[in-house]
Amino acid sequence: MTSDLPELPAPAPVRNRARVLLALTGIAVLTAALVMGYRESTRSTAPARDTTGASGSKTGFAFNIHPQPRAVPNVRFADGNGRTMTLQDFRGKFVLLNIWATWCPPCREEMPTLDRLQAKLGGPDFEVVALSIDKGQQRLYLIQEFYLQSGVKSLGIYMDSGGDLTSNLAVVGLPTTLLIDREGREIGRKIGPAEWDSPEMITLIRAYVAPPASNRPGKR
Repeated sequence: MTSDLPELPAPAPVRNRARVLLALTGIAVLTAALVMGYRESTRSTAPARDTTGASGSKTGFAFNIHPQPRAVPNVRFADGNGRTMTLQDFRGKFVLLNIWATWCPPCREEMPTLDRLQAKLGGPDFEVVALSIDKGQQRLYLIQEFYLQSGVKSLGIYMDSGGDLTSNLAVVGLPTTLLIDREGREIGRKIGPAEWDSPEMITLIRAYVAPPASNRPGKR
C-alpha cells in the first residue's frame, strides 16, 4: 500500500553536508586538472640543454640547441652603408644573429655584451651580426647614436630592409638570437637577453668554432 503523504525535504544538516562534499569534489577535480596541465606545459616548453654543458645559471641564459640543424630563410638586410646583404655573405663562418631594436630596453642592455663577444671572438670563423628592425628614415642615425652612447665599437650596423624579417625568422619577441653554422643553418636559439660575453657563452661558441681534432694543425 503506497502512501499519499508528500516527501519531506532532507534535514538541513544533511543538505549542508551534501553541498560541502560536492564542493570539495569539484575543487579536487579542478586542482588535479591544473596540476596535470602545468606538468604538460613544462614538459613541452622546457628548453633543451646544450650539448657542450655550457648553459649556466649564473648568466641566466638558456640557449636552446636544436637536436638537428634547421634551414634559415636567406633574408635580406642592409649594412650601415646601405649595401644590400643576405646571410649568404657570412657563409663559411659561425654567426650569432641578434635581432634587436633601439626602442627595446633589454636589447639595449645586452648590446655591450655582444660587442665584447665580437671583440673577443670575431674573425674569419665567427661573427656577431646585430640586425636592427628599427623603421623610418632616422633609423641609421638612431643606431649610430646608440652605439656611440653605449661604447659599442666592434659591431657592424645591419638593418632590416624588407620589413618581414621577424616573420621569416619566426621571431616572437625581442631580443631573439640565432646561432647559425658555417652552412647557414640554425643550430640554436635564445629568446630574451643574455650576458653574451660570459665565460659560459664563450666556451659554447669556441666549442662550435674550433675545427675537428682531425683537422687541427699537427694532427694526421
